[in-house]
Amino acid sequence: MNQRFSFICLFLIGVFGYAQKPNVNDTITRVANIKNTTNGNEVLFTPETPPLNQIAGAPKAFYTHYWEFGDGNYSTEENPKHTYKKTGEYEVKLWATNNYDTGKPPTTRPKKIAINELTTEPNDIASMDEDFILKRNREPVPDEDMVVIVSYKNPKDYVTNGKLYLFYNEHQYKANNFELTDTRTYYNEKNVSADGFAFTNNMDDDGTYLASSNNEFIEARTFLQDSTEKTNLPLTIADSKAFYKNWSLLEFSNMKPKEERNIFFSLKTTPEMLKDTSAIISVRGIYVPDANYDNHKVKDMEMEIVTSHDPNKMSSNGTFMNYRLVRFKTLKYKIKFQNNGEGPARTIRLETDIPEMLDKSTLKVLDMYPKCDICPKKEVLYSCLDTTFTDTQAIFTFKNIYLPGSEQKNVKEYDSTKGFLKYSIKFAKDFHKQKTKSSTAIIFDKNDPIITNYSTTRFLPGISIGAKVGVNSFSDLNNSESYFFGATLSPYKSYRWYWQVELMNNFHNYDANTDVREEFIQDAQGFRFLQRTTTSNSFENIDWDVPVLMRYNLNNYIGLGAGVQNTISLSEKQEQSVLVEQFEGDVSTNPVISSKESTTNQSTPFTNLRTGLLFEATAGFARIGPSLGARYIMNFENDFNYWQFYAIWKF
Repeated sequence: MNQRFSFICLFLIGVFGYAQKPNVNDTITRVANIKNTTNGNEVLFTPETPPLNQIAGAPKAFYTHYWEFGDGNYSTEENPKHTYKKTGEYEVKLWATNNYDTGKPPTTRPKKIAINELTTEPNDIASMDEDFILKRNREPVPDEDMVVIVSYKNPKDYVTNGKLYLFYNEHQYKANNFELTDTRTYYNEKNVSADGFAFTNNMDDDGTYLASSNNEFIEARTFLQDSTEKTNLPLTIADSKAFYKNWSLLEFSNMKPKEERNIFFSLKTTPEMLKDTSAIISVRGIYVPDANYDNHKVKDMEMEIVTSHDPNKMSSNGTFMNYRLVRFKTLKYKIKFQNNGEGPARTIRLETDIPEMLDKSTLKVLDMYPKCDICPKKEVLYSCLDTTFTDTQAIFTFKNIYLPGSEQKNVKEYDSTKGFLKYSIKFAKDFHKQKTKSSTAIIFDKNDPIITNYSTTRFLPGISIGAKVGVNSFSDLNNSESYFFGATLSPYKSYRWYWQVELMNNFHNYDANTDVREEFIQDAQGFRFLQRTTTSNSFENIDWDVPVLMRYNLNNYIGLGAGVQNTISLSEKQEQSVLVEQFEGDVSTNPVISSKESTTNQSTPFTNLRTGLLFEATAGFARIGPSLGARYIMNFENDFNYWQFYAIWKF
């Protein structure tokens, strides 16, 4: 019995203690550590990363790696081996990115590496195929950091001094997408004030428009960035400042012919950055190899905002568009995919939604990887891309290709397992202002499909200003004459539902009901007679009408609306006429003894606030352009229910 009682007591104490234990959120940050094996000036690096939290239903989670060795060199291998050229202490950094993982990327403390002797001769092999390249270590995620690598090479046959610009944060987005937190240089590049733009005297205006291109760090085999040399540096700088809010300017010196250098920019993505995960944002680099001349090269690096690091993604440049200007706009879509299998993919099928508002006949494939020809109508044995259509989809099929799997043996470079397809498409002849969304089903060989995110297109609300004029019809008022004119404000060419606000200047003249009063009056001599007093009032009002209504377009030509209307009299002029007549006996048979008429005028500003409900219908061009309408206003006062008949033109 005692043992049983003791057990119950211990159990209750344990339960009570557990219940009293405070709930603590898991705030432990995942950490990746840097391990190294040093042999003279040759160092083998190994990442020690935390376990991955697999996203349910996604391909197998994995890490990608980006290393900075502290001497101006970097690597994307998982276990890189680096040879230092000089003795000294170097600070090594690691960024490990978790793909198909539910958590944030692990943080890594920099590690100091001491090189005390030179035992291995460095193997200096030129790695740059171009003179100027932009890369990044991963896609931007809100409230995470990323690295932009600017690589430049001296194309001249003499030692040069030059300049490098990095532009970021596009004006088209209200909030800043990036904050520049660190710039790491290794060749005495000097930061110059953002306002300290210095140009040469060589002013050769060729009117060249800046080219845009894409060379993603995580897609080593994508098409090369534009390498066209520009000659009008002031024009390029002015164009870049008009497109971007922020920039960094560096000057370099004593660069030997064919020498290659790297600069590393740490960009912190802000919590306020654009949240649309199908949007494409960009940064721009400008390289001036010789400061004595205006010759320069421009690179635009496009990036897709992501919420998690997923290599399978769909994005578009039509995230936010101006409906007034979109008629001749060409949308560009990009589908990215990665083979996470244990073997190569021979066929990749992309089943992509095409919104009804787009014209499938205008679709053009712009670029792809694996790179191959467009398939002819007959069957062929070589690698090609085939495009077919259904009512709602475009189906892109990579045939007879070889895309390695990330789990395949002897595949060490994850970049080689990734591919993409980029295409353009135009709007159909008749399309409406409504949001669209598209996704892609990615099928590797005969495996189950992987569904990407939704790539959305949205239209900015825009403003439509309308001119409105009409007349009011008051059936319960005498001699009523009323007309108005004013302006309306509404979203530009809305599809179905939308708000509309109006301001009308209303001019109204009318007579009030005449008041007639008859009474018998006796004078001092005792003579009795009939007195009739007739009182008449007329009004001249200048009113402000402020209707606020919700409208609905049934189609392109008919619209309905309902809302409230507030009216205030800016000026109310009242003229009162009093006619006093006296009669002997019966008014109908006896003449007037005397007649006296008096008139008074009164003016009152800002009076007579009225509120009512309104209902209306329009016919014509409901979304934009001219139309005719009728509106019924039910005021909460007697004698002020009335009709409006008007013409309106929305611009």
